[in-house]
Amino acid sequence: MPVDPNGQWGQMSANALAFVGDAVFALFVRERLIAISPGSAHRLHNLSTRYVKASAQAKIAQSLMADLQEDEADVYRRGRNAKTVTMPKNAEMRDYRQATGFEALLGFLHLTGRTERLREILDKSAFIIESEQMSGGGVSEACHVNDES
Repeated sequence: MPVDPNGQWGQMSANALAFVGDAVFALFVRERLIAISPGSAHRLHNLSTRYVKASAQAKIAQSLMADLQEDEADVYRRGRNAKTVTMPKNAEMRDYRQATGFEALLGFLHLTGRTERLREILDKSAFIIESEQMSGGGVSEACHVNDES
């Protein structure tokens, strides 16, 4: 994982940070799903969309805001407010912006080598989505998570 002793990653464009954060989150979700609910690639892809869609990431961002450190909140806001050229057709603009902020935060944490904090946020993110699914937002067998993952 890259480490940023000179602070250059924090100055990177928010969309570039979100680009990296999107990959970090997608890999985390895929590894988690394979560990807790192995199956066909098609089934795993369908399960992963419950985590990575903009509305889910927006819920995560809203839930995490109070726990963010000052620099993390700044990166999140930069991502949320970044100008976007495109937007997925199945997402509300507000959700998409919050998801971009969340992804920018993940990209920032990854690139600065803050692995413990990144893992903490990723684990909380999974808990947020899985708790919602278990409480009526669409219970799935993938929600019965073993926290050892």
